[in-house]
Amino acid sequence: MVAFADRLILRQRELGHPLCVGFDPHLDRIPDAFRAGTMAPSDPATADAVERFFTEVIVRLAGRVAAVKPQIAFFEQLGWRGLRTLERLVQRCRENELLVVLDAKRGDIGSTAAGYARAFFGEMAPLRADALTVNAYLGLDTLEPFMEAAGQADGGLFVLVKTSNPGSGDLQGLTVGERPVYLHLASALGARAQHLAGETGFSGLGAVVGATYPDDARRVREAMPEALVLVPGYGAQGASAAQAVAGFVRGPNGLEGGLVNASRSILFPAGSDWGSAFHAALEQATEELGAAVA
Repeated sequence: MVAFADRLILRQRELGHPLCVGFDPHLDRIPDAFRAGTMAPSDPATADAVERFFTEVIVRLAGRVAAVKPQIAFFEQLGWRGLRTLERLVQRCRENELLVVLDAKRGDIGSTAAGYARAFFGEMAPLRADALTVNAYLGLDTLEPFMEAAGQADGGLFVLVKTSNPGSGDLQGLTVGERPVYLHLASALGARAQHLAGETGFSGLGAVVGATYPDDARRVREAMPEALVLVPGYGAQGASAAQAVAGFVRGPNGLEGGLVNASRSILFPAGSDWGSAFHAALEQATEELGAAVA
């Protein structure tokens, strides 16, 4: 196996952009061509409709992006059928050579954290991911089971450091000893980067840093020079391509070092013809981000 950081970076160098497409199935926005039944979470037909929609999305993304980011909560709301759908979609992503960053934001202690780690990195896990989002604000010891499991699976972790929501500063931005809390966490993670290091010089122990805070992204990069960054906030949340890559570093072909996620702006673009609008939105995002990293 090749380390996650290397798989991601090498594929992005081929594509020339860092776009990652989020799989967030807002039920009220699924296009008419894919809808079935009432589209209520409890309707057995809803999960099948979601699966049909994202199967088409995967076909359209294959060869165009390096990775996708399913948000597990949208599938969990559909019960066991939703998790079955997610399992099938993860397999389809693998068949289409798309890396899967599972956005689950797990974080717990002891054996519970180990159980989560096995669920997403275990060799026979139905929802085995290439990378996983995790929450370390319960303490750094909560990361250890995830780091061990990710290392065995050549996987990656994206730790919530400075998130894109307006309330992120309520706790993450509190000053402790002249530095905000999020920078204390970033420094601690930076010291552990070698555990998931790859041949490209990047570590699979990465950080989630919102595109809406580009100055903070630069500070996180200083504290975590080897880390990959997962950047939400581009597109529907209002951040520009330039803001989204503020925490990237110069590589052999331009700026690199992370994933810029877009979900709603790609999945649910305005227009009466969803297929054409999807293609146009994907083209716009890849061109904007390609120019930003050039």
